[in-house]
Amino acid sequence: MKLSAPIYRLKREAKRLSREENIPLHKALNRIAAKEGFSRWSLLVARLSATAPARTLLARLKPGDLLLLGGRPGHGKMQLSLQLTIEAIKSGCQGAFFTLEYGPTDVLDLFKKIEVNPTDFRDTFSLHDADTICAEYIMAKLSAMPTNTLAVIDYLQILDQRRENPELIEQIRTLKAFANEHSFILVFISQIDRSYNESIRKCPGLDDVRLPNPLDLRLFSKACFLNNGELEFLSIM
Repeated sequence: MKLSAPIYRLKREAKRLSREENIPLHKALNRIAAKEGFSRWSLLVARLSATAPARTLLARLKPGDLLLLGGRPGHGKMQLSLQLTIEAIKSGCQGAFFTLEYGPTDVLDLFKKIEVNPTDFRDTFSLHDADTICAEYIMAKLSAMPTNTLAVIDYLQILDQRRENPELIEQIRTLKAFANEHSFILVFISQIDRSYNESIRKCPGLDDVRLPNPLDLRLFSKACFLNNGELEFLSIM
């Protein structure tokens, strides 16, 4: 199913419509759904869930994978990473979310955006938002978790922001070996360089990853890039 915009943008448009025309939000949502070819918003959401990109992406991952998930701000990479975590949990895995940028309230907002109740996953989802997050911290928290755990790291470019942390390339090498040993899937959210030109290519690629510090992107086994609702998947190894 191809929507005219990501679902979070459609919801934002419905809220704007609700305010401007002074109508209940559910009516505004239904009007937006009608423009997308659905009689009700609930049908749009149900259809989207059945064909969710996160489910397709998860099917392409295997234990030991390091996934690079890149996109510019506002293009849905945070929502997709959380959806991917939830899909992994639904398949019987544990999920962990490490973030140097978001706090608990921000993550709760993400749950709302993807229309998931976080209390349904209180025993299978863990959030870590310490400012000391690095490879050593991540491994310490994951070491007691079962195989096939999927962990999201937000985000790649600031893992080595503290001077006492190892260089970024050393941290990724260490985490790659750790993921292989424990059969974990690690998802690294990544910034995209400002030089990326969407008029030339609909989605960013490896050449567009912002790298303020040296890093061999061949350490990642898979990559996924987002832009304006488009998604491109790449096998690196």
